[in-house]
Amino acid sequence: MRRALAFSFIAGAGLMLAGCGASTVSLAGGAREYVATDYPAVLDRWTRTESLFLFDELTRALTVTATFESWDFRWAYVIRYAQDYRLTVPQRQALLQQRLDATHDVHEFYVALYGAEDAQNDLTRADGAWIVRLIDSTGGELAPTAIEAVRRPGVLETRYYPYSNVWRRAFRLRFPAKNGEGRPTIPADAEWFGLRFAGPWGNTDLVWDLAGRR
Repeated sequence: MRRALAFSFIAGAGLMLAGCGASTVSLAGGAREYVATDYPAVLDRWTRTESLFLFDELTRALTVTATFESWDFRWAYVIRYAQDYRLTVPQRQALLQQRLDATHDVHEFYVALYGAEDAQNDLTRADGAWIVRLIDSTGGELAPTAIEAVRRPGVLETRYYPYSNVWRRAFRLRFPAKNGEGRPTIPADAEWFGLRFAGPWGNTDLVWDLAGRR
């Protein structure tokens, strides 16, 4: 059972983005034909939200929203960014190539969260309330190689990840795309992958189901 928590649900601030959360996704590369107005739908497709509610304490221990910055997502992001900043065609092509090349090395997530104990919600702290793992249906579990705190989300974060706000802590999580043997850390036969947030209050999983892998 991939969700070990007794109860988790989609909550307020992330409801709109999580509305299409049940849709499957694909990690395939290749060209896309996006225009800037496609970005909200692509963001929705690659974003998940979950909440952990403690019934005995009548409190929400954690609400977390995460976007997986896949090949598909990055393509749509660059098209939107290029229009917003009026990049030239060469500038757009260079930025797109740079962002797509990064997917060969890392799996990156943009995460925004809040919980009952704000001081303990810093994922960069060794003594924080939560650890995060990249998981998948084959039983894989991987710790991030980098957790970068977004100290003050600016216009890029609040416009391109609209679930970012002053009440949430924001982070970028990076995991290696391949293990030490050169094998993908999200296996080709995985039916789903996700992020697991675990700590003394319980745990909850954000899951992306993979198309064509069932």
